[in-house]
Amino acid sequence: MAKAKTQETVDSIETVETNDGATGQGQENAPEVPESIGLNELAVLAQIVDLATQRGAFRANELTQVGAVYDKLNNFLGFIKQQQEEKEAANEDSPNDSPAETGEE
Repeated sequence: MAKAKTQETVDSIETVETNDGATGQGQENAPEVPESIGLNELAVLAQIVDLATQRGAFRANELTQVGAVYDKLNNFLGFIKQQQEEKEAANEDSPNDSPAETGEE
């Protein structure tokens, strides 16, 4: 049964790959591009993993993998937050373009 399910997955992946427009064919029947996942949704996913762990939703032998993915997600979100804060700080530090500074009156 696992082999049949794996084959179905491979078949569906191959179908998507052949309809992605790389060959210029299949544009009419190409599936719609799904909505992307934003940073807010990723933060919610991290909270879900944390809550599920607290409630015992995972088996002990699964915790290593769950923890590794959670750590990656948490590190990514922290990195993005730091980048946004640095960008905001740079925008606040940059002088506004006023006529006196640009030489225009």
